[in-house]
Amino acid sequence: MTAQPLRSALPPMHPGELLREEIIPALGMPRQDIARALGISRQALHSILTERAAISPLMALKLGRLCGNGPDLWMTLQTRYDLAHMAETRRAEIDAVPSLHAA
Repeated sequence: MTAQPLRSALPPMHPGELLREEIIPALGMPRQDIARALGISRQALHSILTERAAISPLMALKLGRLCGNGPDLWMTLQTRYDLAHMAETRRAEIDAVPSLHAA
């Protein structure tokens, strides 16, 4: 019997959701100050917070520094979100790829 990966009942979270719902309120700073601290425009921050923009490796490094938790959390959230979104939107294309097994 092969082990099945653990699956969560909740869909993967976009990192912007965590930033918007938990981090920014906890920091108690205006969004424009957070954007300035990150070295990005308010519009770029807004795109992340509204989940229209992905977290790049550079942004993960910046957020990790700002929040003191390092970049791994931010990149992991983005990767999980991207994989789940792609698996859903491209299901037929992915299912058409055969599974090959080494002899």
